[in-house]
Amino acid sequence: MLEKTDSDWMQEALSEAYKGWEKQEVPVGAVIVHNGEMIARAHNQPITGCNPVAHAEILVLQQAARALGNYRLVDCDLYVTLEPCTMCAGAIIHSRIRRVIFGACEPKSGAVVSVTQVLDQPQMNYRVEVTQGVLQDECGEMMSAFFRERRRQKKEERKRLRLC
Repeated sequence: MLEKTDSDWMQEALSEAYKGWEKQEVPVGAVIVHNGEMIARAHNQPITGCNPVAHAEILVLQQAARALGNYRLVDCDLYVTLEPCTMCAGAIIHSRIRRVIFGACEPKSGAVVSVTQVLDQPQMNYRVEVTQGVLQDECGEMMSAFFRERRRQKKEERKRLRLC
């Protein structure tokens, strides 16, 4: 049996992101892989969960910790469609994830390479390996399409309200 590649696992994360989109959540998906097996998967749920910290990364870290019975996920890799924010980067460090693989950069709030580099702070006692740009075009296009659709819906709603 062939081992799955980073692209294969990112496809799984994209599938999760699409589940979020269907719920009108910002479409970010994440999966965690341990010893070649997916042990957790999640998508953004702050709106549906009425929970400001229900980012895909936080939810998938929680699931993985429960699956392994340990809050330290030292032999785990996190695949996420969008560059993690500061909150999620902090949780990644505390969980001891071995490797973060992300698709699209987040130029407004990315905390891995774009705006800040939380995972590279010299005072941190743990280093996380980072791979960026896996299926970057697909991940970025999903975000762009989601927000295009959202803007179109808002425009139609404003137009409808003017007609009343």
